Amino acid sequence: MEGRYSLIGHVRSLLADEEGTLYKEAPYRVALCYPSPYHVGMSSLGFQAIYREVHQHLGATAERVFLPDDVEAFRRTRTPLFTWESQAPVSSFSMLAFSVAYELELTGFFTLLDLAGLPLLAEERRDGRHPLVVAGGPLTFSNPDPLEPFVDVLVQGESEDLIHVLIDAAASMEREALLDHLARIPGFRVPGRGGPRYHVAKAQDARLPARSQIITPHTELRSMFLIEPERGCSRGCHYCVMRRTTNGGMRTVPPERILSLIPDHARRVGLVGAAVTDHPRIVELLRTLVDAGREVGVSSLRADRLTQALVDQLRRGGATNLTVAADGASQRMRDMVDRKHSEEQIVRAAGFARTAGMKQLKVYNVVGLPFEDASDIDELIRFTTELSRILPVALGVAPFVAKRNTPLDGAPFAGIREVETRLERLRKGLRGRAEVRPTSARWAWVEYMLAQCGPEGGLAAMDAWRAGAGFSAWKKAFEARGCEPYLARRVEDGRRNPTVWPTVPKVMPAASAV
Repeated sequence: MEGRYSLIGHVRSLLADEEGTLYKEAPYRVALCYPSPYHVGMSSLGFQAIYREVHQHLGATAERVFLPDDVEAFRRTRTPLFTWESQAPVSSFSMLAFSVAYELELTGFFTLLDLAGLPLLAEERRDGRHPLVVAGGPLTFSNPDPLEPFVDVLVQGESEDLIHVLIDAAASMEREALLDHLARIPGFRVPGRGGPRYHVAKAQDARLPARSQIITPHTELRSMFLIEPERGCSRGCHYCVMRRTTNGGMRTVPPERILSLIPDHARRVGLVGAAVTDHPRIVELLRTLVDAGREVGVSSLRADRLTQALVDQLRRGGATNLTVAADGASQRMRDMVDRKHSEEQIVRAAGFARTAGMKQLKVYNVVGLPFEDASDIDELIRFTTELSRILPVALGVAPFVAKRNTPLDGAPFAGIREVETRLERLRKGLRGRAEVRPTSARWAWVEYMLAQCGPEGGLAAMDAWRAGAGFSAWKKAFEARGCEPYLARRVEDGRRNPTVWPTVPKVMPAASAV
């Protein structure tokens, strides 16, 4: 019992440091679940936006749930998973609504269901005793198929409007009628019920911008109020789910509206979006925020949009590092994926940062794109060395993972050994010149399998989770569920599809190999 009180006490201490927490009594209760820990979940703008939307519904209330920092403490003390606002058992809520950001959060999804005492598979929750299990979030823009065996309803795309449609229906209909009803509405997918299989919903412009409801010091972005000056993107990068063909491209929000929604107590403001620096009035917005004495952070800086005036405002707003994405080891690779910037523009951005008095340039890149070879890695070494003469460089490198609903859908994974070989070549070439921060090739392969597979990928994820979720468990699970032959067929389909590779040779590389 003492251990349980300790778990509740920890939550209450974090609640005490929050500003903007919502409390409401209502007949329909939604447990809003995030399958990663609190400090990650509370940095999610979409999660916070849906929290506010549910509270704005007259007949509903929402309480938050996060993956515990110490899962074993819950199991050891036999403490049922509880919500943050009231510490009520999650299983007592009418709906569990999950926001899933990316593929590797599936294990957190399983853990939350398990700690709540609920069967993982949707087919085992059909006796009417269990809450409705719903999933949405950024993952649904690309490939939500692996979630199908475990959810009653998928909400695909932007959910600010759909959450109200969902609650209205769920609060007034019996489950079977509800599922049949939702299966006919674009934006909802009800596994096994037919209806539109893939439709990414678009929220009304009146719902924009998404913004923080709660500010807390216990997040990845400490005490920062997040708001989106734009949604979507006007660009066509071939690897990106949020490219201009998704939901009509970029929609901008006037600075006047953004400024009117930032609370007076918010001293740190984060401007969040897929292409914030493409906003036509971004410098004006930054200057106004900084002149008001606020610290400012900006996501998704595009090198071709940076000016000395913009970088100066970032420095005035407290930034000590400038972060840009190259997303291609060489100009040949950047051209192939339609990444619209050049070496000259990145060099110029580094010069802006040095002039502004910044301490470091952070550059994000990918390795393992199709048709990449050692000469491309050598070009990255040469170019990063050139940048390091302007400003110290930290190079973040991620293996390329092809996503559904992009022109690179169906592209093979380069292979774990090959990616590791390229990363080692990069480390050796930049030793003493730049800091190299690679992400794991093994876990990129797991992400790739889930990003490209269908429901069988989700079942493999469940098997791997039950076996401890180590890498060997994932390999065995994918093999047992027949995922690799499925992927080989997808790569072969991509090889034959003349629309998949609009700017490169039509001969696809071989299928992925571990």
